[in-house]
Amino acid sequence: MENVQEFVDSRLRNFTASFSRLKPEGWIRLIWIVGAYMLLRPFLMKLGARAQERQHEKESAEAVDTGAEVHPNELRGGKKIAIPGVDSDDEEEKTEAKPGQWGKKARVKQRKFIRETLVKEEKRLQDEQEQEDLKDIADLLED
Repeated sequence: MENVQEFVDSRLRNFTASFSRLKPEGWIRLIWIVGAYMLLRPFLMKLGARAQERQHEKESAEAVDTGAEVHPNELRGGKKIAIPGVDSDDEEEKTEAKPGQWGKKARVKQRKFIRETLVKEEKRLQDEQEQEDLKDIADLLED
């Protein structure tokens, strides 16, 4: 434990001494370096984001052939597959997501899922209603 305390004290003493020994030229150099970093950092971040977006687009374009009829990534939204019962093709074109816009494809998929679920539920309710109607008719015919 004593060694750790000695290490921390020596690092703190060296850090403060390095700033107390700086000459005016050293202070000017330090201010220039920090100022340039603060000015250039946002531009470097944007440049890095653009390069990363291009790299992701390139990777998504290069699909690995698995030998399957439909690649698993295509099911995740990489390629459009005709889904029976979904008639709003023009909505898909309007809401097509770019690789940098996270969540947009997920929202479109969720809307499709909800639409399909509603259609299935309506069909189930309609079938139940028809069954009840048939039972009512059968009851009337038996009397």
